[in-house]
Amino acid sequence: MKDITKHKIKHNLKRAATSVKWVVFAILSGIVVGLAGTFFSFGMSVVTLMRIKNPWLLYLLPFGGLIIVGSYRLLHDEKDTGTNLVLSAIHSGNELPLRMAPLIFLSTLVTHLFGGSAGREGAALQLGGSIGNGLGSLFHFDEKDKHIMIMCGMSAAFSALFGTPMAAAIFSMEVVSVGIMHYAALVPCVVSSLIANAVAMSFGVTKETFYLQHVPAFTVGSAVQVTLLAILCALVSILFCILLHQSEQLYKKFFQNPYARVFAGGCILIILTLLVGSRDYNGTGMNIIEQCMEGSVRPEAFLLKMLFTAVTLGAGFKGGEIVPSFFTGAAFGCLFGRLTGFSPTLCSAVGMTAIFCGVTNCPITSLLISFELFGYDGMPYFLLAIAFSYMLSGYYGLYHSQKIIYSKYKTNYINKKTL
Repeated sequence: MKDITKHKIKHNLKRAATSVKWVVFAILSGIVVGLAGTFFSFGMSVVTLMRIKNPWLLYLLPFGGLIIVGSYRLLHDEKDTGTNLVLSAIHSGNELPLRMAPLIFLSTLVTHLFGGSAGREGAALQLGGSIGNGLGSLFHFDEKDKHIMIMCGMSAAFSALFGTPMAAAIFSMEVVSVGIMHYAALVPCVVSSLIANAVAMSFGVTKETFYLQHVPAFTVGSAVQVTLLAILCALVSILFCILLHQSEQLYKKFFQNPYARVFAGGCILIILTLLVGSRDYNGTGMNIIEQCMEGSVRPEAFLLKMLFTAVTLGAGFKGGEIVPSFFTGAAFGCLFGRLTGFSPTLCSAVGMTAIFCGVTNCPITSLLISFELFGYDGMPYFLLAIAFSYMLSGYYGLYHSQKIIYSKYKTNYINKKTL
C-alpha cells in the first residue's frame, strides 16, 4: 500500500514539474516571439507607408524578387516550402532551421515594400515556429517537446500580429491535423499567446477590430440567406486554393530557373496593376476590408485579390495567404449582401470567417476569430456559416502538409493530405 502511495505521489510530482516547465517555457516563448512579432509588425507598417508614399517602388518589384531568391540561395535554403515546412516539422519531424526566421522576416518586408500581394501571417507562423523550435533545441528538448514549442511559437506570433489570442492559441493546434487536436499543447499555446499579445500591446501594436453596428435578427429567412452565402464561400475557398497551387505549378513549368520565375512574376504583377488601374490589390489590403465592412466594394474585387495573390506567391515572393483570404471573403460577402439586400456589413464579416475556414479547415479557430474581430452579436450567423463552409470546402487547403485525419462527412479515419 505504501509503495502504491509513493508511486502516486511521485507521479503527481512529475506531472506538476512538467506543468511548471511548460508554463515557464511558454512565457519565455511568448516574450521572445512577441518581441519578434512586434518588431515585424512595425516593419510591415513602415514598408507599407513607404510604398503608399512612393508609388514608383512597384516598378522595382522584379528586382525585389531577385533579392529574395538570392537571400535564400545565399543561406542554402532554396527548397524552403514556407508554412508547409512548419506543419510537416510537427507531424513528421522534418528539420525546421532557425535561419527561416530572418529569411521570412526580411523577404516578406521586401515583398510588401515593392507591392506584392500577400499577407503577413505566413511570416508570423514561420517566424514563430522556427524560433520555438530553436528554443527547444537550445534547451535540449526531445522531438515531441520540440513540436509543442513550435506550436507555442506559432500561437505567439499569430497573437502578436493579429491581436486575437483566443484564435491564435487554438489555430496552431488545429491546423496541423484536421479532425484531431494536440491538447498536450493547450496550456503552453494559451500562455504563450496571451504573453505575446500583452508584449505587442505594451509596445503599441493595435489589434484588428471591426464593429458590427447593427446585426439583423436571426430568423429562418436570414439563416437561409447566410447558409447560401456559406455555400458560395466554400466554392470560392476551393477556387482560391486551386489558383494558389496551380499558379506555382505553371510558373515552374514555364520558368524553371527561380530567378527568371520571380522576375517574370514581378513583371506580370506590374502589368496587372496598370491594367486594373488601382493599387488596392497590392500589399495586404486591410484598408479595402474596412471599406467592405462599410458596404462599398467593386464587384470583381474578390477575384482580383485572388489573382494578384496567386501571381505573387506562385512566383516565389514571400508572405501569407490568410489576410488575402480575409480580403476575398469580405469582398465576396459584401457583394453578396449588396445583391441580395441583406446587410452587406454582416455578410462581409461572415464571408471573411467562412472563407478563412474553407481554406484552413479550422472551424474552431474561425469561430473564435469571428468573436475577437466582430464581437458576439453575430454568433448564430458565424456559427452556421463556418459549419457549412467547413463541410462543403472538401479536402482542399492552403497547406499541402496539412493532414485530414478524420473525414468531414463520416467518422472515418482517412489520414490524407489536403488537395
